Amino acid sequence: MSDEFKGKSGKVKVMYVRGGDDDEQRSRNPRTGKGGGKPKAGGDKRRVPREEKHADRGGPRRETSPWRTISRAPGNEADGVPDHGGISGKSFIDPQVLRRQRAEETRVYGENACQALFEHRPESIVRAWFIQSVTPRFKEALRWMAANRKAYHVVDDAELTRASGTEHHGGVCFLIKKRHGVTVTQWIDKGLAEDCVLALEDIGNPHNLGGIMRSCAHFGVKGLLVQDAGLLESGAAVRTAAGGAEYVQAITGDGFAEALSRFRAAGYSIVTTSSHKGTPLLQAQLPAKMVLVLGQEQDGISDATFADADLRISINGTGNVESLNVSVATGVLLAEWWRQNAIK
Repeated sequence: MSDEFKGKSGKVKVMYVRGGDDDEQRSRNPRTGKGGGKPKAGGDKRRVPREEKHADRGGPRRETSPWRTISRAPGNEADGVPDHGGISGKSFIDPQVLRRQRAEETRVYGENACQALFEHRPESIVRAWFIQSVTPRFKEALRWMAANRKAYHVVDDAELTRASGTEHHGGVCFLIKKRHGVTVTQWIDKGLAEDCVLALEDIGNPHNLGGIMRSCAHFGVKGLLVQDAGLLESGAAVRTAAGGAEYVQAITGDGFAEALSRFRAAGYSIVTTSSHKGTPLLQAQLPAKMVLVLGQEQDGISDATFADADLRISINGTGNVESLNVSVATGVLLAEWWRQNAIK
């Protein structure tokens, strides 16, 4: 028999009653099979609670009851929401809130990447994992996280592989809040007299993006026009950049072509690249204020973007291969821009 009612606290009290059959089973010896059955002659020998036995001495009196009471908070299991009710110590988290939180976070790994991240934006760190051998090189980070109540864990290699999602974690992994980049308008409003912005059309490979960010950091290029700022925050891209990701910033716009038009209106020259067509790089005069457009290796930049350029350049070579890897080409192009403009 069971029933339920709400007490003064608003919690649902679920009652269970023990029947006579239970008493019989409870007194039977499970090994010998003896015991149980009818009560012995001499009447009911039930045990009297201590409080009731001594009630005549002025002590507390408690009415005996066959009911056992379990209290829990009202739940809505019918709606599919688990009701822990405080019994298990768990709390309910809204799945939508959890999904939104995870969308705003990412994992970065690699010793150089994590050291640079801690140096430039420690406030973005949510949690960290280390293997024991790298902790001496992260003493400052560990002290800072302890002082700022940031969770960190010293784990073995297998656990760090699970936490980071890769075997190439380099002994450390940070869970961080993503950066969101700036708009084209915000970048233009800086009013820089000399500036090279990289515009990446349909480049999504994280290893290429990491190599591009590393070259940008080396040659002082700070702005990358991309269609999704989150691409620059992936763990593989940040690791490949080896610390360079902290020196560049994502620029986003409503559309790639529109963004290029707005840069041109602000005084930037649009420079496109090709494997075969255009002025050879070493014969070209690269503008001090330009947007350098790069496309994916297989198809390059789109025909419309290439045709709309103010300057088209190519990187000449032996012709033994079709083209350079896009991250390698970026390094060659930025080195020449640096030679002609920045080192002055």
